[in-house]
Amino acid sequence: MSAADDYEDSFPPARPFILSGSGVPKPARTRSATGITSQAQALWKPSPEALKIWKAYTEPVPSDVNSIQKAFCYHATKTLARSSFNMDNFAAYQAVAYSLREQLLQKWNETQQFHTREDPKRVYYLSLEFLLGRTLDNALLNLLVKDNYKQAVEKMGFRVEDLVEEEVDAALGNGGLGRLAACFMDSLATLDYPAWGYGIRYTYGIFQQRIHDGYQAEYPDYWLNFGNPWEIQRLDIWYDIRFRGYVNKVFDTDGNPRYTWEGGEKVVAVAYDYPIPGFDTKNTINIRLWSSKPKKEFDFGLFNEGNYDKSVEEQKAAENITSVLYPNDNHMVGKQLRLKQQYFFVSATLQDIIRRFKKSHRPWSDFSDQVAIQLNDTHPTLGIAELQRILVDEEGLDWDFAWEIVTKTYSFTNHTVLPEALERWAVPLLQDLLPRLMMIIFDINLFFLQHVEKMYPGDRDRLRRMSIIEEGHPQYVRMAFLAVVGSHTVNGVAALHSELVKSMIFKDFVEFYGAAKFTNVTNGITPRRWLHQANPDLSKLITDTLGGTTWVKHLNELAKLKAYADDASFQQKWMAIKHKNKERLAHYIKLLLDVDVSPDALFDVQCKRLHEYKRQFMNILSVIYRYERLKSLPKSALKDEVPRVVFFSGKSAPGYYVAKLVIKLINNVATVVNNDNELSQYLKVIFIPNYNVSVAEILIPASDISQHISTAGTEASGTSNMKFVLNGGLILGTVDGANIEIGEEVGKDNIWLFGCLAHEVEDIRHEQLYRTIDMGAELRSVVESIQHGSYGDAYVFEPLLATLTTGHDYYLVNKDFVPYLETQKLVDIAFKEKASWAKKSINAAASMGKFSADRSIQEYAERIWKASPSSVE
Repeated sequence: MSAADDYEDSFPPARPFILSGSGVPKPARTRSATGITSQAQALWKPSPEALKIWKAYTEPVPSDVNSIQKAFCYHATKTLARSSFNMDNFAAYQAVAYSLREQLLQKWNETQQFHTREDPKRVYYLSLEFLLGRTLDNALLNLLVKDNYKQAVEKMGFRVEDLVEEEVDAALGNGGLGRLAACFMDSLATLDYPAWGYGIRYTYGIFQQRIHDGYQAEYPDYWLNFGNPWEIQRLDIWYDIRFRGYVNKVFDTDGNPRYTWEGGEKVVAVAYDYPIPGFDTKNTINIRLWSSKPKKEFDFGLFNEGNYDKSVEEQKAAENITSVLYPNDNHMVGKQLRLKQQYFFVSATLQDIIRRFKKSHRPWSDFSDQVAIQLNDTHPTLGIAELQRILVDEEGLDWDFAWEIVTKTYSFTNHTVLPEALERWAVPLLQDLLPRLMMIIFDINLFFLQHVEKMYPGDRDRLRRMSIIEEGHPQYVRMAFLAVVGSHTVNGVAALHSELVKSMIFKDFVEFYGAAKFTNVTNGITPRRWLHQANPDLSKLITDTLGGTTWVKHLNELAKLKAYADDASFQQKWMAIKHKNKERLAHYIKLLLDVDVSPDALFDVQCKRLHEYKRQFMNILSVIYRYERLKSLPKSALKDEVPRVVFFSGKSAPGYYVAKLVIKLINNVATVVNNDNELSQYLKVIFIPNYNVSVAEILIPASDISQHISTAGTEASGTSNMKFVLNGGLILGTVDGANIEIGEEVGKDNIWLFGCLAHEVEDIRHEQLYRTIDMGAELRSVVESIQHGSYGDAYVFEPLLATLTTGHDYYLVNKDFVPYLETQKLVDIAFKEKASWAKKSINAAASMGKFSADRSIQEYAERIWKASPSSVE
């Protein structure tokens, strides 16, 4: 068996029985015990003759042009059953992918074998999302074989650039959370850390967004319809996951009470592995994704009775768990499915981690020295209670020892300070679906509050505030509090956010544990994908200017570009690349939406998940203001205006009505503006549907400015801001999230910040709630224009406009609107000065060294995980 993982029996429960030829039941095939342990003792020993064969036929996979062509033809004819007479671009993409996978798997096997032999401390990154994007181009670049592949396939009548376009984005994430996880996996691999990512293999992604009559419509994302050459289905690695049932109290031989979780229903978690290559290194790590399968796929008796739907009911119920990312939870069935999804994920993951740890034959006291588990937001937080359950109920450890292991193993990244985004689960729901976990959470809370009460005797209000269980009817489990109590370190993801975490949502916990438990690790992005891959012309210019590709792994090298910021020749090359990227985006828009946009206009981009706090609403209101101001100008004055194309892209949660109305308003405004022939050369509005990584790779390199205008104190960090600036785009933003740190790095002359500050927000909200605050004239004129039906049926937008009035303008659009418009004027003025703009663009990009995900990962490893690189030899 050559599969990489970890070469050992996965000790699943008893396999189903199959019939032998004689009709006698026998166990189905189980996984062999293979591989080398940390004591370097082979668990399976081939004969000398077999070993000779293995060595002869597991030679390194060559990557020269001729070998690539040979592998291409082999997979085209033998894997795909094609021939030279019926090839097309998609078949060629598949053949290239399978040939490249051979090289990936070789490095992947070597990496896993090395880690098994050396047994270093491993990092496990648990995330409900991994927004990977396309794999082919990224793998070609990281393995340093893109030029050879270009030559190889060109001689066979294909272009690598065309084949890259054939790949469908992996629908494994939604927004910044998933893209951060993907960037971190790239950096972990590149920096040679022994790491695993764990997540869920979603059959239909979050959804495919289409626009019907201006509204968002959700459709399944059939990204797996034509297979996925990058994943390895691991039918030998599967675990039972239990739901419902009952808890039985028993006593061990010493008379101590023990609990067993029995009965209920079970599904099976099957592993799919996704190799992640590092850049210019042998290290190739793994994301293991779980897919839910039924214990019994088909009831033949029910089928024979004619009850066809009932015969596959168990299969459908099981597979629903991993069908969709973030199923709509506006109803109870959706809430149950989400909770099932989260427990399914952490239970399978922990069983897998513990199996791997047990191979080393180390004592349980070594567990936290060998295992570091990072929770990416609260979605995997049930893993804290689940690890405690496994250690106490299944491994027989006493409670205190088990809890010491748990709290030394986990660390938690918080990604929000928004109260509505802090996950809570109703206690009755947990008691129904996960009865034993609910018992454990009650005990964790009790023992924790006993410690709190000891430190603060009689302070009952503090106990109420800090309790993991929120009292009410019904009670709720506060998942962020469970994550804090069960982790040794809690981090925010930008300097401001981390301070708000300590001063607002976890203030009591900081007082109890001390400030040392709470830290900041500012987010980062991988320059491999977001510059080297997404913007190849700019990457080449930087490489030629700096004399090599060292910057790809050491982003601080970009600072040397500042020496060229005033160089007219370099400015011309830099801006020519920007214009070429704008032409590419304009061509894409023409093909997709049949709208003409000029690459000479200022390209203004806001692409991110739709949410009120991100204030796409304020952006489109400013677009209406700009449009109506342009209409009021005499034709002679228009020539002094800066032409602008405003791009929006992003998805709203299916149940988020107000955010979906913002999308409707954007599209209605686009219809009006884009069909105004008198002003079409001065303003266009574009909404790009179905935003994903591949769309971002076209949008980001083409931006002149990007907007990051969240209400101060609401955006944890943001990472799209980093991607835009790395590609020479400038920021128009609020003093929020990572905008602040980007501003510190690039300098105040190379960024436009506006709006109220985080410490002012609560006072402004209080004033708006309890006093009469007049709406500014500029905003009122826009609102009245919408109400008069200038942009479609005014009745449709009443709930949206009400957020500014009866909703007391919670996200402070009125407060920030005039400063926002004034800052837009400054952008227009700056854009007219082409040499000055080029200098700003160069200096901003050259200042982005801090925001590499490599720096973030090194901080996590050194300060939180206490993990070291393990370079594959």
